[in-house]
Amino acid sequence: MSTETVAARPVVDAARLKAWLPKYGVYAAIVLLVVYNIFFTPYFATWSNLRIQLIQVAPIVIVALGMALVIGTEGIDLSVGSVMALAAAFIPLYLGYGVVAAILVALLAGVAVGLINGVLVAKVGLQPIVATLALFVGGRGLAVVISEGKLVDIRNPDFLYLGSGDLLGIPVLVWIAALMVLIVGFVMRRTVFGRRLLAVGGNRPAAELAGLPVKRVLITVYVVCAVLASIAGLLSVARIQSSDASSVGLLIELSAITAVVVGGTPLTGGKVRVLGTVAGALLMQLVIATMIKHNLQPSTTEMVQAVIILIAVYVARERKTR
Repeated sequence: MSTETVAARPVVDAARLKAWLPKYGVYAAIVLLVVYNIFFTPYFATWSNLRIQLIQVAPIVIVALGMALVIGTEGIDLSVGSVMALAAAFIPLYLGYGVVAAILVALLAGVAVGLINGVLVAKVGLQPIVATLALFVGGRGLAVVISEGKLVDIRNPDFLYLGSGDLLGIPVLVWIAALMVLIVGFVMRRTVFGRRLLAVGGNRPAAELAGLPVKRVLITVYVVCAVLASIAGLLSVARIQSSDASSVGLLIELSAITAVVVGGTPLTGGKVRVLGTVAGALLMQLVIATMIKHNLQPSTTEMVQAVIILIAVYVARERKTR
C-alpha cells in the first residue's frame, strides 16, 4: 500500500463526513438524545411523556413547514407568530357562528397576511425580512386590539377536540401535523409548483428568463406559510383552551427557523427538506425537554440552541462552498 493512499484516506473520510452531516446529522443527533434520555432521564420512555412531547412540537412543525417553503425561495417570514395571534384573536369572536365558521375566518386572516407579505416581496420588491418585519410588529398589535387585550376562555367542545381529543389513541393535533407534513411533502416532490418553487429559490433571474411565473410563486408561498401559521394558531388555542393574542405564537418564528436550518434546508434557497424540517423541530424539542428534566436554567437552554443553530449554518455553508 502506497504512502499516498494512506495519506489520502483521512481527507476522503473528512469529505464524506462533511457531506453526510447536512443530510443525516439531525437524525443521528435525535438517536443519540433518545438513547441518552432512555438511560439517564426518569420516565422518558413512557407513552405519557411521548404524548406530551408530540403535542408540544406539533404547532412548531406546522409553522416550520411553511417557513421551509419560504426559505426555499431564499426568503424569510418573521410574521408567522403574529399570524398565530390573529387566528387566536378571531376564534372566540366567531365561535358563536359555529366551529367551521371560526376556523374559516382564522384561515382567511392568514390568507390576507400572506397576500400582503407576498405582494410586498414579489411586486413591490422589498426584502423579505423587511416586508415580514412590519407584520411581525403590526400583526400582533392588531390581534391585541381585536381581542381588546383580554384572555378569553374557550368552552366549545367541538373546537377543543382539535387540541385535546384523540383519534386511535393519538392526539388529533398530532394527526393534523402529520397530514400537513404529507401534503407539503407531496407538493414539493410531485407537483409542478414544487419544482417551480425550487427553481425560483435556486436562481430567480434564470427562472424569470425561463418564463416561470416567479411573482405568482412567491405570493403563493407566503400565503401558504401564513395559512399554516393560522392552523398552528387555532390548534394552540384549542390545546390551551383559551385565546391570548399577546402570548400565542410568541417568538415561534425563531423556533421555526431553527428547525428548518437544523433540518438541512439552506438559507440560500433552492432546496426544501421536509422530513429534515420535522426532524429539526423534534431535535430542538428533545433538547429543551432534556434540559428541563435535568433542571437546567432556561438561559442555558437558549445558549445551547444558539450553538446548534451556528453549527447547522456552518455545516450548510461548508457544503455550499464545496
